[in-house]
Amino acid sequence: MALGKYSRIDGKKSSSYCSTVTIFAFVALGLVGVWMMTSSSVVPVQNIDMSSQDNKNEVYEQASVSNNSSPRNENSENNKSNQSSENSESNPWQFEDSHGNLAEDAVKADNLSAGQKGNNNSDENPDTSEKASENATERNQEEKPGNKPVKVSAEEETKSEGVNRTETENGEGKVEDTESNMGYKDFKSGETGTDSSHDNSHGQGDSEEVLNNKKSDPDEGEKDSDENQDEKKDGDKAYSQTKEVEQNENKEPVQSSEKTKTDSQAKDLAQSEVFPSGAESELFNETTTQNVAWSTQAAESRNEKEAQKSPEPNQETGYNWKICNVTAGPDYIPCLDNLLAIRNLPTTKHYEHRERHCPEDPPTCLVLLPEGYQLPIKWPTSRKKVWYHNVPHTKLVEMKGHQNWVKINGDYLTFPGGGTQFKHGALHYIDFIQESMPDIAWGKRTRVILDVGCGVASFGGFLFERDVLTMSFAPKDEHEAQVQFALERGIPAISAVMGTKRLPFPGRVFDVVHCARCRVPWHIEGGKLLLELNRLLRPGGFFIWSATPVYPRLPEDPEIWEAMNKLTKSMCWKLVQRTKDSLNRAGIAIFQKPTSNECYENRSKNEPPLCQQSDDPNAAWNVPLQTCMHEVPVNASERGSQWPEQWPARVDKPPYWLLSSQVGVYGKAAPEDFTADYEHWKHVVTNSYLKRMGINWSNVRNAMDMKAVYGGFAAALRDLKVWVMNVVLIDSPDTLPIIYERGLFGIYHDWCESFSTYPRSYDLLHADHLFSKIKKKCNLVAVVAEVDRILRPEGKLIVRDEIDTISELQSLLKSMHWVVRFTYSKDKKGLLVVQKTMWRPTEVETITYAIA
Repeated sequence: MALGKYSRIDGKKSSSYCSTVTIFAFVALGLVGVWMMTSSSVVPVQNIDMSSQDNKNEVYEQASVSNNSSPRNENSENNKSNQSSENSESNPWQFEDSHGNLAEDAVKADNLSAGQKGNNNSDENPDTSEKASENATERNQEEKPGNKPVKVSAEEETKSEGVNRTETENGEGKVEDTESNMGYKDFKSGETGTDSSHDNSHGQGDSEEVLNNKKSDPDEGEKDSDENQDEKKDGDKAYSQTKEVEQNENKEPVQSSEKTKTDSQAKDLAQSEVFPSGAESELFNETTTQNVAWSTQAAESRNEKEAQKSPEPNQETGYNWKICNVTAGPDYIPCLDNLLAIRNLPTTKHYEHRERHCPEDPPTCLVLLPEGYQLPIKWPTSRKKVWYHNVPHTKLVEMKGHQNWVKINGDYLTFPGGGTQFKHGALHYIDFIQESMPDIAWGKRTRVILDVGCGVASFGGFLFERDVLTMSFAPKDEHEAQVQFALERGIPAISAVMGTKRLPFPGRVFDVVHCARCRVPWHIEGGKLLLELNRLLRPGGFFIWSATPVYPRLPEDPEIWEAMNKLTKSMCWKLVQRTKDSLNRAGIAIFQKPTSNECYENRSKNEPPLCQQSDDPNAAWNVPLQTCMHEVPVNASERGSQWPEQWPARVDKPPYWLLSSQVGVYGKAAPEDFTADYEHWKHVVTNSYLKRMGINWSNVRNAMDMKAVYGGFAAALRDLKVWVMNVVLIDSPDTLPIIYERGLFGIYHDWCESFSTYPRSYDLLHADHLFSKIKKKCNLVAVVAEVDRILRPEGKLIVRDEIDTISELQSLLKSMHWVVRFTYSKDKKGLLVVQKTMWRPTEVETITYAIA
């Protein structure tokens, strides 16, 4: 009888002793045979990962008891040895044991390498397996007195399970590349940075909530662990991807409950098809975008101005981050705080100094946090108050406090909901407008509006209660932090000014344009600024002007009103209402844009003139303002010839002007493309983003889709208390008009430049195949720095992209001490969820052009 590896037989025992052992071995083998025939269909399920340490101990004790009493455990080594040599013939189910009390990181390491090591098992020498089988009884006999629990490594588990399941399912000794063979995952929920500043005392974020939820349902962890046994057949490719990502991690310990939930999440993601497959995968690759009849914002704008030069790409893949030393400090907006460019302007009479002046080399440093910064207050409470130290500006309190804009109350800035024209609250003012012009029909006919000179955006903030989405904007001027107040409150807003260039929106997209004491001189220079509003307003849309010239209070008011009245008539705008609110003692005038060209044709003077046919109303990126009007579309198939569907029907119905003869972004007929995109994002958002990413959506108010197409991501979130800024790249198909048509909003942008918003504006950023596109022409380090600038601490970034881009991006984000919350990969595509922390570097970089 051959000697086993752990045998204590030394050749000095008596022959009677050997005989006794031999007899016992035959009896034991007989018992095993009987047991296998009677219980082959019953396989006890063991857990790999336990939801808590108590569960781990319980399983450990059960294994110890079974080791003493069960024939299965007495001969488990023997069974495994025999099965290893008999796989190709009988293919019995492999017995599995738990990891027992192995260290969790050891288990994880075994899991990562099991797929690679398991393939070598089929090449083992049959003689070796036979020898091991012959000596298994002796090993078990010697181990039994010690009452040791049987502990099997993940390598052995994968070895046995992978071979047998593969042969059972495929009839061969290999794993097929099927839909179920999805990429594995690497999710370090609960991971923290090495810097002490990661310990945020103001809130534990989503990781704590996930952990608490897990503890409340320990059975869920066991169930998840059982299901995760099935994932081990995913193949070497999936495991190698996981191992590569794991090697980039800091290998910090993970709570067992977090790990269990993560494994379950990754399996559920696989089942819910986060990445479409087969024919569906082609729908979302955008491989046909350059060959269809879609124009881009860059192409449209190029016809109106000289083509803009892009910065040279930077090939850096890592960066030693520094703090931006700039005059604006924590409020730094690179394209609006380029003080060197502003000082060199020849004139500022048209507010050129408030427009965008982006540096040739965008900054690659990080913006400071305000001293005493705290996590923002949640919506809807944030509409009424925010932390003072997050936006520590008092000028508006001093200048507008009597108008109920904003007040200081201890540690808070409070917002009573007033404004210059509605001191007694925005809701009364909103209802007053509706009563004055019932056709406005807030939340039905009117869904998307533009608020010019928004102040702290209380008007837009309270319109949410009427199902109206407001794009508010104001310049970064002497009225400190108007837009910053709005964003901190959770109200959509951007920093912009009506100066010398068109606003970054397509033509004919806003249902209503509103101006309450916005102090814009509409009547000067041929009405150039009001003509820009005419470009943006839908035919049949309303312009609501609430200002003192409507109800003269100052000597110059009657003169301004007369000039305004003359201008609007020449533009064929009809004055449909002029009235005064007795409560606020403020008046409003409501004008309506025509729905045909008849008035234009019958004017005695062609002033202001009609724009030439070559002037594209959708061209908006750095295009100079023109003193002309675009004709109203009258063809039934043209956008603007009809009013959109009422809200909410318009959100999921293809616009009437999307024709079947037109090829969509993804290659299908345009209406089918639109519908398929919407169904895709509803599926992804419902089955993945809302359930399986560890994101507490109650903490999300301000969101941005950094590369929107049809607005499907935003549409899928419409039932939440979330607003989404849809960004359409200037060199992507110009789908922004579609986004507005469905009752959503957005903006054109080039991510080689900074976004016109304050730091710490957004709770969540979503980037679908964005970074692999823009890194070809932009400095990726600068783009990542911009992402850090506009995202709030503890905010989330969701990235869907090519796996190599994901890897490069993840390296940069980790260098900023961001926490990787979730990773997933399949077919060379990846999904990454990361969370920003409070960490800031200690080194400083002076940005000379931003120093006063």
